[in-house]
Amino acid sequence: MLGLDACELGAQLLELLRLALCARVLLTDKEGRQLPPDEALDEAVPEYRAPGRKSLREIQQLDPEDESLAKYKQALLGPLPPVVDLSLPNVQVTRLTLMSEQAPGPITMDLTGELAVLRNQVFVLKEGVDYRVKITFKVNKEIVSGLKCLHHTYRQGLRV
Repeated sequence: MLGLDACELGAQLLELLRLALCARVLLTDKEGRQLPPDEALDEAVPEYRAPGRKSLREIQQLDPEDESLAKYKQALLGPLPPVVDLSLPNVQVTRLTLMSEQAPGPITMDLTGELAVLRNQVFVLKEGVDYRVKITFKVNKEIVSGLKCLHHTYRQGLRV
């Protein structure tokens, strides 16, 4: 993991939330309607180009003579892990939890073990029930710039 304590992780999550809210403001037109993503990005920042991908080690080694920047990078990124297991994926989803106020308790699926066991685990969600999905994950090697979640719902074996 990146070696962040709870306060540092909370600060990073707040910053990501702020950036997401700012992006949502950019992606709305003057009447408050949501613009299609391609159209909105082209008009909002036409000259924007995503920066090149850099590893944690490369980021730590940039501008070594600037003390304040070095302190900021140390606070934000933490110490570099001494050994990185290259066989591990960059992001590991460890747990998936379904939470509902109508249910007696949350349904938690541990994704660190054998996934074949989960295929046989059946649970029922009644139609019209409000629920939330909580995904717990661990970042192993590098900075993750974004995660994509695909959520498919099936009813009687057919995708809804």
